[in-house]
Amino acid sequence: MRQTRSRLLHLAALTTTFAMSVTATLSWAWPPGADRLGVPPYRPPVVVDPAVTAPGPPARLVPEPVPGPDTAGRRPGIVPVGHRPESGQERVCRTGARLVPTCGILWGVAPGAHTEAQGRWALNEFERKTGRHQAVFHGYHKGTRQLFPTEQEIRIAREPGRKRILLLNWKPETTTWARIARGDRRTDDFLDRLAEHLRENFRERFFFAIHHEAEDQVRERAGSGYTARDYAAMFRHVVKRLRAKGATNVVTVLVHMAYVPHTTKSWFQHMYPGDDVVDWIGFDTYSYSDPGYGHGDFDELLNRRSASKPGWPGFYNWVRARHPDKPLMVAEWAVWFSERNPGHMAEFYREVGQQIGRFPGIKAMVHFETPANHKGQDSSVDSTPAALREYRRLGRLPVFQVSVN
Repeated sequence: MRQTRSRLLHLAALTTTFAMSVTATLSWAWPPGADRLGVPPYRPPVVVDPAVTAPGPPARLVPEPVPGPDTAGRRPGIVPVGHRPESGQERVCRTGARLVPTCGILWGVAPGAHTEAQGRWALNEFERKTGRHQAVFHGYHKGTRQLFPTEQEIRIAREPGRKRILLLNWKPETTTWARIARGDRRTDDFLDRLAEHLRENFRERFFFAIHHEAEDQVRERAGSGYTARDYAAMFRHVVKRLRAKGATNVVTVLVHMAYVPHTTKSWFQHMYPGDDVVDWIGFDTYSYSDPGYGHGDFDELLNRRSASKPGWPGFYNWVRARHPDKPLMVAEWAVWFSERNPGHMAEFYREVGQQIGRFPGIKAMVHFETPANHKGQDSSVDSTPAALREYRRLGRLPVFQVSVN
């Protein structure tokens, strides 16, 4: 009798322990706020890509479906480029000369940044959770070993029914800017091979950013090889060399940091390579959720000022006054999430939709999404359920519907 009772007590203890273990596991795996949205548990998307052999990290929550056509070549719940889920805009916006939209603003993303899931899996996952097709895919390259676009990037650009424009960053990292400008043999050999690769494998036009955020490495001293004028000369040399070798599909983008301590330096204007080799001007800028530096609305993001530099008008205002004919690209933008002020992200996305009409020079916006940058900062658009809803609504606005030709 005692043995039977002991066995029953032991069985009950095991059952309780198992139940507690399951509960703890579910509480860890289930994303916060998902139950309030009434969404099903996460299931990884099906990716038909032989290059992808391992699943990436799970998303935080599964978004509700977005109404949209479900035709061949389009995944259900994803709004394709050119679709008008909102009324009031009859004109169809398309990419024109040098990829400048005939109207509207190109919408894109650098998905899975600072993670091993960069590339096609990260892009598919971002499109799934945000509910729309991304017109621009942002990728990064450096050095002189790997030619680009890669096979995976070419597949991203040419996905049937879902064409995309590539925005590819390249940092030489083989020698100084001054030596590249003078015709560094190793760099020139790479540029020649790159031009051949483009002629043979990828004729579509794509955005090409040469050493983005370069002002962070400017060294204004004679012989450094990294002065502002050295950068401008390097940029010119790279573009001229590629064009001379037949890479006529390269649409160049000069990408700045838009960091006030740099943009207000006397040497900053000397970084400009010239109108003949710069097709677009881009800048990278981020919003901070906590009060202090970088905290504010969309206008603050584009025209960030500093009390120590009261005469600086903000990057958007400055570049529009100095280069009024150049299309502008927000080449990296995001909101850094904070547990102390979790509502800022959703509020900021709403403000983008309300204020974007004030900035007609902007022709492309490319989000930079990472769960943790080198400082541990998180820019995931699904950081909160409210943030994801507002980002999805923002992406459905008519102004961000541009068809990729």
